[in-house]
Order: sequence, then structure tokens, then C-alpha cells
Amino acid sequence: MELFIQILLIVFFFSIAIQLFYVLFFFIRFVLFKVEKTTFSEPISVIVCARNEAENITIFLPKILEQNYNNFEVVLVDDQSKDNTEYVLKELTQKYANLKTVKIEQHVKHRIGKKFALTLGIKAAKHEYLLLTDADCYPSSSNWLSEMASNFSNEKQIILGFGAYKKEKGLLNALIRFDTFNIALQYLSFALARKTYMGIGRNMAYKKSIFFDNKGFASHIFLPSGDDDLFIQEVATKQNVAIEINEDSYTISKAKKSWKEWAFQKRRHITTSEKYVFKFKILLGLWPFSQFLFFFSFLSLVFLKINSILLVLSLFVFRTLLFYILYYKSMKKLKSSSLLLWFPLLEFLLVLVQGFFVLLNSNKKPVDW
Repeated sequence: MELFIQILLIVFFFSIAIQLFYVLFFFIRFVLFKVEKTTFSEPISVIVCARNEAENITIFLPKILEQNYNNFEVVLVDDQSKDNTEYVLKELTQKYANLKTVKIEQHVKHRIGKKFALTLGIKAAKHEYLLLTDADCYPSSSNWLSEMASNFSNEKQIILGFGAYKKEKGLLNALIRFDTFNIALQYLSFALARKTYMGIGRNMAYKKSIFFDNKGFASHIFLPSGDDDLFIQEVATKQNVAIEINEDSYTISKAKKSWKEWAFQKRRHITTSEKYVFKFKILLGLWPFSQFLFFFSFLSLVFLKINSILLVLSLFVFRTLLFYILYYKSMKKLKSSSLLLWFPLLEFLLVLVQGFFVLLNSNKKPVDW
């Protein structure tokens, strides 16, 4: 038993050391980040892919079409919709001259996911600068386009934005928003550390030439996901990425209403992460693993009522206070402060849920989008 307790103590100390490394090397960069804007007025093409999104298009698409920007078009790709999307688009096309539509009647063989639709949308775009979003979300302000575009320069050719979820009642909504915040803290911090591994498809911008120079999604076209992470890993360099976190630059989506829907979404993302390059597998896998080790070793040590419990409790309090400070600063920047009070519980639940999703994926992987 004594040996087991010693091992648990080592694991506990080791997990905290790993998390301190992430805080000091990655997350602190986001806390200290200050926005640097450029003057940008080049024409932009906004790409939106939709499948059976007639209701969302009716409500959300005008918010994109009416952005405060001098010269832009919106290319909406209707990907085999079976609802009233076609008729909604006909009405909107008559009202908005800057709306262009692309209709996909049937996918060519083996084209799963939305990459084929994205590719057709990008090919149809007439401008060099692209801003990507989804049909089921809307911009947080009429300055969304200009805020995202203001980061483009001769050097910065990829812009990573933030996509929030609308706050609603319930544990699932809180957990989804907490998960979204954590994902954003990671990919934005990693980008600032010049180790860019992903953006989010509902709020991301890049140059068309980057897409075609990389041959689009050719290297991972067989995967249903990867348009916002595997692709970004291929085209991002240490110099060509910028991030945008102004509140006016967000997109906002409605979170999944059921655990089953959210589980499918998360499992699809986990499937894609298995294709990451080795260094990102290690860096991104070590963080949640350290969280699991932290909670497992702490709860085990408390249950065993060891002699050095005061040291363990002191380190637990230190780690909790450190993360309160980190999350307070970061959540304030991403307008997610309502989650701060509940973060220890949400973090613990998220560790359990993610571990469960990984186990599910070891049996069967989702393949749709």
C-alpha cells in the first residue's frame, strides 16, 4: 500500500507540473495578447455551406449579407438539401445582389463530409480573400467581416476567429460552452506560440491561393472532417497566422440540445485528431491526460487519507487558484465569464465525458457531417 501511495503522489505532482508547463508556455500568451490591427479594404468572398438549413438561412444569412464592408460577396453552397433551402435562396437572391449560390444535386463517388461543398464554394468565389462560416450560426455584429479582415496583411494570410455558443439553461449547454472555451484557449494560445494546429470552420479566413497551392483538401479528402484542422496544419507557418478575438468578430451558434447530438459531434472531431502530425498528438493528448491524472490521483489520495494530505490539499488549492486566475483573464476576453464559478465541476465532468467518447470511438467511428 505504501508503494501505491508513493506512486499516486508522484503522479499527482507530475500532473501539476505538466499543467504548469502548458500555462507558462502556451496559455499565458493568450492572457497577455493585445490585438494589432491593419488597414484592409480588399474585396472578400464569404463561403457558407448548407444542408437542410432553410430555417437558419432565412434568419441568419441576411446578417451576413448586410455586413458593414464596402466590397464583398456571399457564396452559399446548397449541398443536396431536401427542405425549402432552394426556395429561400431564390427569394434572398432577388433581394441581395451580393449573394451567389452553388447547387450540389449529388456528390461524386466517395465525397463524404462538407469538403466537396467547400471546394466548390471556393472555386466559385471571385475574390482572393475568403472568410468561412456555417449556415447554422450568425455574426455577433455588423462589423464581423471588417474585424476579421482587418488582420490580413502581406505576412498574415490565415486568420483564426472565435465561435461562441448561445447561453441557455441546463448542464449540457454549460458543458458545451465550457468545452468550446477550452478548445479556443488551446488553439488560439498555440497559434500565438507559432504552433498552429487548427481553426474553426464557422469563423476562419484565408487566401484562396493558399487553398489551391495546397491542392485543397486532397490529402485528407476521405475524412468527413479536417477542413479546419488538418488543412490548417498543412498551410500554417510560423509567420502567416493571426488571431482575432474582438467581441464584434465572433460568430454565434445554438448548442446541441441532446447529449447524443453533442456526442456525435465530439466523436467526429476525435476521429480527425487521430490524423494529426505526431507533435500535435503529443501536445494535445498530454493536456487532457494530465487533467485525468490530476483528478484521479487527488481523489485516490483523499480517499486513502494519507499522512501528507495537507500537502496534497495545498497543491490542489494552489492549482485551482492558478486556473481561476487563468480562466478569469481568458474568459473575460472571450465573453465567457458566466462559466467561471462552476469551472472545477465543469472541468471534472469534461474529463470524464471526453474519456468516454474516446472509448466509444475505439469501437466505431462516425462518418457523416
